[in-house]
Amino acid sequence: MSETYERILLIKPSSLGDVVMALPALSALRRSFPRARISWLIRPEFAPLIAGHPHLDEIILFDRKSLGRAWRHPLALRELIGLISRIRRSRFDAVLDLQGLFRSASLAWLSGCKQRFGPIWREELARYFYTTAIPPRLEWAHVIDYNLKLIEAMGGTDLGVEFVLPEKPEAAAAARDLLSRHGVDLDRYAVIIPGSAQVSKCWPAERFAALADRLASDHGLTVVATGSRGESSMIEQIQSLAKHPIANLAGSTSLPQLTEVLRTASLVVSNDTGPGHIAAALARPLVMMFSWSNPLRVGPYGRPECIVAHDMSSRGLAIKSHNPQHAIQYITLDEVYAKVVEQLHARGPKSRR
Repeated sequence: MSETYERILLIKPSSLGDVVMALPALSALRRSFPRARISWLIRPEFAPLIAGHPHLDEIILFDRKSLGRAWRHPLALRELIGLISRIRRSRFDAVLDLQGLFRSASLAWLSGCKQRFGPIWREELARYFYTTAIPPRLEWAHVIDYNLKLIEAMGGTDLGVEFVLPEKPEAAAAARDLLSRHGVDLDRYAVIIPGSAQVSKCWPAERFAALADRLASDHGLTVVATGSRGESSMIEQIQSLAKHPIANLAGSTSLPQLTEVLRTASLVVSNDTGPGHIAAALARPLVMMFSWSNPLRVGPYGRPECIVAHDMSSRGLAIKSHNPQHAIQYITLDEVYAKVVEQLHARGPKSRR
């Protein structure tokens, strides 16, 4: 079956962290089906992360905000029909839907492709749009391992985990310039990522401020805070609570520039959010905090030493914890700082991937 694959569609529109964790699937597809043309359906705001990826031939944009209005706006409906027509004209031999939701699964079916592979998540209807659907198992609880099992079902054989995020020279130069203008020591700086799309994942601002002071006073690190433009006020609060300067880069970087800021960091401390997963993919010294989201499923792959979470080993396949003791406020400053010290001592100055 795999020998007939000439055109493969990978569906993973969002979120940023999920897109990052789909990168090993893209590389496994390329290694397993080296002659296939591989396309990725993705939301426009995340497309810059994979633009120019050496294992990818085509990016197909899926504008969820616009297309979600198709049922009541004629122009949006026309866009949706155009997207479906484009996908059908591509005559894909295989569709791999890693999103696993009704919307993405229905697009896989509407593609007209006869070989459609997908996971079984909470959306029970999604599975009926696939020709092959695989339920999760505890042996491959992590989403990366689960994704690779789907590729194995496609006939893939080279299933090693590889993160490829090539350096983009223009973005790297812009990142260095931005850091320099904020007075950051390019050889010794830590990045804190205090925001998240979900407030319940955000560690308290006063603890980030206290941690930043320890990074500066105990380890001589310049501290940089990154986030979206809307998270700038949160970072300003952290700055006001800290005794040492913190460079606020919120809203100042493109996605490729943010990647380059993270690539050369001496340390990254993050909530469970997309930029933290980029740091994990870049193999940076990292401390990542998890509250209700399950680190067995979405933690830094193969790096349990980077994770701060309560009862991590007992969460099984659960997507979300309902245990109130897993709330982010129960993660202490001392727990995070202990991991910081371990990472700084264990990883050395700058290993790169």
